[in-house]
Amino acid sequence: MEKVLQFLKEAETYYLATVEGDQPRVRPFGTINLYDGKLYIQTGKVKNVSKQIHANPKAEICAFKDGKWLRVACELVEDDRKEARASMLDAYPHLRGMYSEDDGNTEVFYLKNAIATFSSFSAAPETVEF
Repeated sequence: MEKVLQFLKEAETYYLATVEGDQPRVRPFGTINLYDGKLYIQTGKVKNVSKQIHANPKAEICAFKDGKWLRVACELVEDDRKEARASMLDAYPHLRGMYSEDDGNTEVFYLKNAIATFSSFSAAPETVEF
């Protein structure tokens, strides 16, 4: 899990894929945080991505850096604890201009049943589960 966290932080931007009905939806994200032994992402409840995750928690993350890429298939589980939201916003203080742990909009999800695959054109894929 630490290797996944490091890769995503170094890549800075990753792409989160969700499903809306039978249509895949992909958008850039930048938040990844280790809290309470789990990897978390953050979004706002008013966004379509939130509605998509609540309707179908299966998601995939993809990131690319230095000729290597990472894909993480997972389920996203909401953690409604104030402390989890605060931890994310403390890790990304620039988001506090748009979000607050008490605003009723900020939500965080942790990755569950994650299968992460590191790939490149020059090495065999490496898989990590957490």
